[in-house]
Amino acid sequence: MADACCGPAPARPNSAGATTSDDGPERLRQVRELQYAAIAAVLLGAGWLIGTAGSERVATLLALLAAVVAAVSFVPGAVRNLRHGRVGVGTLMTIAAIGAIALGQIPEAAMLGVLFSIAEGLEHYAVTRTRRGLRALLSLVPPTASVLREGTEIILAPDELSIGDIMVLRPGERAATDGVIRSGRTSLDLSAITGESVPVEAGPGDEVHAGAINGGGAVEVRVTALAADSSLARIVHIVEEAQERKGAGQRLADRVARPLVPAIMILAALVAGLGSLLGDAMLWIERALVVLVAASPCALAIAVPLTVVAAIGASSRHGALVKGGAALEELGRIRVVALDKTGTLTRNTPQVIAVITRNGVSEHDALTAAAALEARSEHPLAQAVLTAAGDVTAAEDVTAVPGHGLHGTVDGIPLRLGKPGWIDPGDLADDVAHLQGEGATVVLVERDTTVVAAIAVRDELRPEAPEAVHRLRGLGIDVAMLTGDNRRTAETLAAQAGISTVHAELLPEDKAALLPALAGGRRIAMVGDGVNDAPALATADIGIAMGAMGTDVAIETADVALMGEDLRHLPQVLAHARRARRIMLQNIGLSLAIIGVLVPLAATGVLGLATVVFIHEFAEVLVIVNAIRAAEAAALPGLTATGARHVDVWIRTPPLAKGIRS
Repeated sequence: MADACCGPAPARPNSAGATTSDDGPERLRQVRELQYAAIAAVLLGAGWLIGTAGSERVATLLALLAAVVAAVSFVPGAVRNLRHGRVGVGTLMTIAAIGAIALGQIPEAAMLGVLFSIAEGLEHYAVTRTRRGLRALLSLVPPTASVLREGTEIILAPDELSIGDIMVLRPGERAATDGVIRSGRTSLDLSAITGESVPVEAGPGDEVHAGAINGGGAVEVRVTALAADSSLARIVHIVEEAQERKGAGQRLADRVARPLVPAIMILAALVAGLGSLLGDAMLWIERALVVLVAASPCALAIAVPLTVVAAIGASSRHGALVKGGAALEELGRIRVVALDKTGTLTRNTPQVIAVITRNGVSEHDALTAAAALEARSEHPLAQAVLTAAGDVTAAEDVTAVPGHGLHGTVDGIPLRLGKPGWIDPGDLADDVAHLQGEGATVVLVERDTTVVAAIAVRDELRPEAPEAVHRLRGLGIDVAMLTGDNRRTAETLAAQAGISTVHAELLPEDKAALLPALAGGRRIAMVGDGVNDAPALATADIGIAMGAMGTDVAIETADVALMGEDLRHLPQVLAHARRARRIMLQNIGLSLAIIGVLVPLAATGVLGLATVVFIHEFAEVLVIVNAIRAAEAAALPGLTATGARHVDVWIRTPPLAKGIRS
């Protein structure tokens, strides 16, 4: 089982030179180990029936043949591992089977082989099934794409697309790769990627991600990424790599299993040696063989890895990328969540709702001056000002003062744009307070040391935010809001969301410094956009990027990336991780308990080989079945689980950028 048992599973290379083991049987009857086990079981049963009829020699031969057939599934792997200096559970089972045959316990040896092969086959099938569920995402890419080249529409395979090509996306068709709409308007169904069932309206300039379904009119899309580098291929690569990372629970199982195998062999040798000095040598050698089987840590070796693979695969089908076993286990221990305001609790589409001016300055002039400073900014509030102002000429010598604002010059006149406090509002103070009380963010425009305008921008609360906060509290998780916005605006919005703990007017480094105090010794998660909140995401026990679909930095720097814009993904993934962690602990506890109980009973002769084999392998099957439960994750109302049949799509996986967290 796993590498600790019989060596790594066969793997094939992908186009990046990496290997993947998701190819395998689609049905239980196709599992090689189960086929061997079935044949061996039939032979063993036939031998028993013939033995009851009085033909002992034929019965013994059939039992021996059954033992050999069953051993084919694990003995060759154990021998290969032994040749490379690796002693695993398969080695213990091989020694026990050979020893049982040598002692004349041939039916018991056959039973050991049958049950061990069944457990191994079930694990192989379970791992294959969960990995296939993830890679089935790639079947969302259509086999062909319609492309306009030199005025002619042609049909190409996705891997033949070039950056700059114009894809024609008709109603009901899927996008073959990422792009930007050049002409036409439509609605895009992203449910298979983000887990959100509500279509998104899109028009010229809007992004289209690989796998998105065109639910409206025909659109022309300019290709911005090769099919091998699309957001969908990136997601699959990142999650596959994450599945290989080990969490604390998995490392615990490894730390126990690694020294346990040689320790078991030493224990068995001591039982045989010391027992032989005190009594019947054959009796104690037989008990030593039973100890080998009883102390086999095979269930322990697969207890956590299988749970991790199943849980991460289930999360990815619900629009959440969990970056490995360490992140999954830590996510299951979270008791405090800190939420950024802009883009997390709000829609991230702010609009200018009021412009108040002084000193004869018109609203248009005030917006133009503000937009000149914001011309090259990517901040959501900047985009609201730029949208309201229209085309403007960028200011000169623009300098950003983090957490405060901007300053520069237009036609030689100095300008400043920033928050009240950094700029004194003067006689606009009452207007600023009123607008902030309505939940708006206010920035002041100062021209040549004189405040000339106050611009109010408001980003509406996500409609699902109150429900998401309520669900978090239902999980026993405390919720706090962190923002760089002013206190009155922050408190107004927090009250609408049902959040009582609010920290406002924070610089990026202030958010990071505040997290330990908020945690109070508990595990804390920070939820932000993955870029502006990078210090806090790195400081928190778990960094969670919200709405990260297509955002390289957000996906690769956070521990968890929520691909959709629905905040309810957050309590969903936290509840799922908590359940997966419980399953891990259950499996580890059961595995250690079985070893602790069976070893002394085997060493003292209370249990024979047949009984120990049955109990041990039955417990192993229980561990596998329990681990598979981690693949179950119910979608919340309005959220959709992805589902797609498996196809073999070759991708070139891009190298990961170095993230903030290790």
